[in-house]
Amino acid sequence: MALRRTQLAEEEKRQGLRRMKTVALGFLLGAAAVFLVSSWALSAGGGAWLGYVRAAAEAGMVGALADWFAVTALFRYPLGIRIPHTAIIPNKKDQLGSSLGEFVSNNFLAEQVVREKIRNTDLAQRLGQWLAKPENSARVTAEIATVVRGAVTVLRDEDVQAVMEQAVARRVIDKQWGPPLGKILGKVVEDGSHHKLVDLMCDRAYEWVRDNHQTVLRVVTDRAPSWSPKFVDELLADKVYGEVLSFAWAVKVDVNHPMRQALDRFLGEFARDLQSDPETIDRAEQVKTQIVEHPQVQELIGSAWATAKEMLLTAAEDPSSELRVRLQQSLTRLGGRLSGDDPLRGKVDKWAEDVAAYVVSNYADDLTTLITDTVERWDAEETARKVELQVGRDLQFIRINGTVVGALAGLAIYTVGQLLF
Repeated sequence: MALRRTQLAEEEKRQGLRRMKTVALGFLLGAAAVFLVSSWALSAGGGAWLGYVRAAAEAGMVGALADWFAVTALFRYPLGIRIPHTAIIPNKKDQLGSSLGEFVSNNFLAEQVVREKIRNTDLAQRLGQWLAKPENSARVTAEIATVVRGAVTVLRDEDVQAVMEQAVARRVIDKQWGPPLGKILGKVVEDGSHHKLVDLMCDRAYEWVRDNHQTVLRVVTDRAPSWSPKFVDELLADKVYGEVLSFAWAVKVDVNHPMRQALDRFLGEFARDLQSDPETIDRAEQVKTQIVEHPQVQELIGSAWATAKEMLLTAAEDPSSELRVRLQQSLTRLGGRLSGDDPLRGKVDKWAEDVAAYVVSNYADDLTTLITDTVERWDAEETARKVELQVGRDLQFIRINGTVVGALAGLAIYTVGQLLF
């Protein structure tokens, strides 16, 4: 569509150029016709006033021809004759491209010019007012969603998974688990937050002993001597079961039971050992390595990208998704803040100014090289055609003006000559 519009615009300019060339030629031919008619009339004994007409027409032809030569010499050799200093644009296009690039660099890409331009545009204020409108923030959200979809689609799953596995594994392995886990455990024990878990374990232990009478009996009888009578084994097993059940009940109901206190002391000591005891820290590191290198853990890390990718694509494609709704709301709020928060607006303006200044300071040569390299790649005749298409229609007014001004100048000179001589 854009190419089609460009072609239509070029064709319109080409037709306009042809029309103006025809008009300029018509002025020249008109001056020539007046000159021939007035010369014939004078030779046939016409009035003296015809001399003024012929002088004006003669000077008009000279002016028209001179300006035709000047305009034509910019783009090609007049009448195909290789006159020096003609066909200027085809012959000097590289120098013109270099000069254009230097002109752009000095006058448009200068740091001070860019800073002043951005400072005067009040960029943050305009951006804030624009973003504050819901339709504009929705448009930006849609564009961001398109970029996200494109980026996620282009990325190769295996490459992302390899990076995630390496990044996660490296972060986990490079950091010791012992000291931070010890700090967390120590804080939990200090606050008493572990008591609910201990309560749950005691409840489950009591329930297990209560519901597994036969299991306890079997364990005791299996450990009894072979010469011991069976009824003695059963009595002993019942006694052991009763003691174990009573112990489990006491631990369950007594929050100050020595078993619980011993567990608290053990957890506190274990937390301190995790932070300071080299042997305990080393064992924690061994456990960490075993966990990270476990195949199921590696598979879980690798599958995280597939899950994240699906979630991103689904959220990006659905305009009503939570992600897009929140993003649009954030952009709208940002627009409101930029419009009403002077300090924030000043920071954004300063940031934009610094970024633009950095770009032109470090990449101005690269930007101007784009101009010079592009012009150098153009064909000489194609360059002349492009330039003529852009400015040639206006240049034809030079030929028209040359005809008119030449005629007036010739008339004035002839009149002065007649008055003086």
